Amino acid sequence: MNDAPNPRIILEALVSFPTVSRDSNLPLIDWVETYLNEIGVTAYRMPKAGDPRKAAIFCSVGPDAPGGVVLSGHTDVVPVDGQDWATDPWVVTEKDGKLYGRGTCDMKGFDALALHALQRAQTSNLKRPLQVALSFDEEIGCMGAPPLIEALAAAGLPKAEAAIIGEPSMMKCVTGHKGSSGFDVHIKGFEVHSSLMHEGVNAIMEAARLINWANDANTQIRAEPPGTMGRIFTPPFTTIHVGTINGGTAHNITAGDCNFGIDWRFTPDDDTKSRIAEFERVVADVDTKMKAVAPTSGVELRPFFDVPGLKPESDGAAEALTRSITGDNGTHVVSYGTEAGHFQNAGYSAVVCGPGDIAQAHQADEFIDISQLQAGEDFLNKVIDRLCE
Repeated sequence: MNDAPNPRIILEALVSFPTVSRDSNLPLIDWVETYLNEIGVTAYRMPKAGDPRKAAIFCSVGPDAPGGVVLSGHTDVVPVDGQDWATDPWVVTEKDGKLYGRGTCDMKGFDALALHALQRAQTSNLKRPLQVALSFDEEIGCMGAPPLIEALAAAGLPKAEAAIIGEPSMMKCVTGHKGSSGFDVHIKGFEVHSSLMHEGVNAIMEAARLINWANDANTQIRAEPPGTMGRIFTPPFTTIHVGTINGGTAHNITAGDCNFGIDWRFTPDDDTKSRIAEFERVVADVDTKMKAVAPTSGVELRPFFDVPGLKPESDGAAEALTRSITGDNGTHVVSYGTEAGHFQNAGYSAVVCGPGDIAQAHQADEFIDISQLQAGEDFLNKVIDRLCE
């Protein structure tokens, strides 16, 4: 990298690393660290606790002063397994004004723009700092964001005033999104011949009690009047979802095991803790009744993610900055989660604003329009201009 690369070259490099969440992202982190060093920016690497295969990376350009901006992105992508791609997902391919490849939209396109923006920031008369923070494990529940935010503080960098999370939003200013929490549920039954099912515990049928509770809870929640924040979402209420289930051995044996995943998508003003506690009470009741038949049976809950919602702010610095640059004065909220809620909970003003359409995320033949990439570059150039004022 003797010549500082442009956003397209950076994007091509980032996409070439198959940083699926289940795999290592270290080759990409190594590349970014080398890039930052070569453009004269100090890189801070944060290894993932308990997993040497992953790391986050962050940096800061400009004075040690308040009022800066942090650009937040993630390095991981979803798998391509089972998807029918017309192009190589790990090679950026241009066709009809679009750049195809896994992560071009979600969200290595923004990552490339953020890294490129550092080149201009280095040669600008910044009055406030520009920071870039790239996390791991976003696609499996934004798990890398909290330790990364802590690392920003531990490194002694000036705390930014505004956090811009560059998830694809077609460069619209998204000021709110739902939060989400989920459990892997393992139900251990007690196997007997199905003709004597009263002496056994059927894990699948006990799982059905919990899934039926979810159906009933969804009906109840939907009948409740939506909250002030909830009514601006689609749908305007919290939802509970079970997407996968497996278990059992044969039709004439009470199922010894059953596993399913359950998750909530919360409106930002819902009582998240109470919703979860209600489910846990039902689980405890089912567990007690199972053990009364077979003491070795029971229900195990394993939390697998917890993503806080993003609440629209009153006079938020991130919203004011983003709207003043984009000219977007519309009300935009989304039902998917991002790292913005974590930044907001840590005391940052936060918005979601990035290039590309979320409809392309996670799909075969994922792409980003070149025009969106250019719009993102123009936006970040203006962010730098504001930091020079």
